[in-house]
Amino acid sequence: MTSVVVFDYGTGNIHSAVKALEHAGANVTLTGDRKKALEADGLLVPGVGAFSAVMAALTDVGGDEIIDKRLAGGRPVLGICVGMQVMFERGVERGVDTEGLGEWPGTVTELDAPVLPHIGWNTVKPDPDSVLFAGLEDERFYFVHSYAAQEWTLDVQPPFPAPRLTWAEHGVPFLAAVENGPLSATQFHPEKSGEAGIRVLANWLGSLRG
Repeated sequence: MTSVVVFDYGTGNIHSAVKALEHAGANVTLTGDRKKALEADGLLVPGVGAFSAVMAALTDVGGDEIIDKRLAGGRPVLGICVGMQVMFERGVERGVDTEGLGEWPGTVTELDAPVLPHIGWNTVKPDPDSVLFAGLEDERFYFVHSYAAQEWTLDVQPPFPAPRLTWAEHGVPFLAAVENGPLSATQFHPEKSGEAGIRVLANWLGSLRG
């Protein structure tokens, strides 16, 4: 059975994520232990709240180094919600400009929408080659956020595969998910998205095996 660590660093819907991954077929450990986080087949990085608070909590326990080391070795990581946002270079939230993990270029900013936060079910437009959304092209997923990455500027040249980008819209288009080598992330909460969310997680688990 595929082993996944849900990284426990003091933020995120950790227990819901554990249950969802178990339903998807993973052997799940909830821990902040460095060795276990590095050795698992997959690492899930949750995150809720302010970008700056999530970054502070991650770096306080060396999560930034764990994520970077895993990715450098081609070891899969999945970020969820603010766990996706911190993968970018920066986050600007209520005038606070915070440095992110810098795995992807770009800045997370507030959505220009008539109603914020964006709460509830929304459709997405998956990349045709998406692994996460295979068989899920017409499903809805559960979002809770006011900020997001709204552009993609990483230029990947062959022989490296192009990132697979999935978009959604709330006032403006924003990235709902990214699949880029060993690093994947979703702005929505698969653990709160019912059967469709479980299938996204199951598709991710399948990619770890293959």
